[in-house]
Amino acid sequence: MSMVVTDPPLVRFGRFLRDNPVIPLVVFLFVLVAVLEIMRPGIVTPFRAGRDGVISTFWLGNLIKFAIPLAMLAACQVLTMLTAGIDLSAGIVATVAAFVCATLSSIWGVGPAVATALLAGLVVGVVNGIGVGLVRVHPLIMTLGTGLIATGVLQVYQRLVINAGSEIPGFLTWLGTGRTLAMPNGLFLFVPFALFIFWLMRFTGFGRLLFALGSNENAAKLSGVRAWQVYVALYALSGVIAALAGLLYLGIIRQTSLSLANPLMLPSVAAAVIGGTSIFGGRGSYAGAIVGALIIRVLDTMLTLMQMPEGARTVLFGLIILAVTAIYVRITGSR
Repeated sequence: MSMVVTDPPLVRFGRFLRDNPVIPLVVFLFVLVAVLEIMRPGIVTPFRAGRDGVISTFWLGNLIKFAIPLAMLAACQVLTMLTAGIDLSAGIVATVAAFVCATLSSIWGVGPAVATALLAGLVVGVVNGIGVGLVRVHPLIMTLGTGLIATGVLQVYQRLVINAGSEIPGFLTWLGTGRTLAMPNGLFLFVPFALFIFWLMRFTGFGRLLFALGSNENAAKLSGVRAWQVYVALYALSGVIAALAGLLYLGIIRQTSLSLANPLMLPSVAAAVIGGTSIFGGRGSYAGAIVGALIIRVLDTMLTLMQMPEGARTVLFGLIILAVTAIYVRITGSR
């Protein structure tokens, strides 16, 4: 007579969390929100009546509004990390796209300005892809180098258009600051974007190739995969996504700067890592990255309420990210 051996409840629970990595992140997000409400009672109150008597989810709307561009940049990191890479030029590309769009809108018009901004992101992405896929430069070095080059080019470009002024396209302002049914209009862009990333990662051959290259690049090449073509397409897509995020962020901030989206660079990496994407490739979750972006925005709100100096905020922010990542890895058993 054979006996069926069942795993202890804790083992089964750990396996459940490994199979559903977003669940502990969502739980942790709600814990942070609860702590935030304790720190400042009323800040997370779901509904608030405005002057016109309409009920609005004010705090939640602001949280989502500023998390959207961060989550879009996190998509760049998730997709490149699937192949054991990274895109350290994403924040700078977003800044370049925003600056180019704002300065060219008053000269060429909105349509050509937006197209040029997206083209700039595509160019940087293609260069990254060629460097990583054909020249075989490490992605960290390649994207860091192109980011520095793009920064220098932007500074030269700024001198050429310094007298031209800037103009924020109206539809970007509508997307960045407008609200519909109390929710930010940026969701009209982000929801289709997120669905596209989910579809790309899970239901397309290109997405499967990204997982395959990250799991075992040599095996993928032996199977007939032309890795360099995948890398060029991957980093080109990452550049366009970064440029699109920069345009949305321009509509949110409504002012031009040579470092507009640069502060989003490292948080986008953190959002991807917190969300369960492995820096060693082969495993990633964009749903987790979205929750990671929300967690980072809540943490940022908490540090602001604590009125900490910028240096101390940066140190504590980094420590919290490390702690969250360590706890997540410990709970889910992933690496």
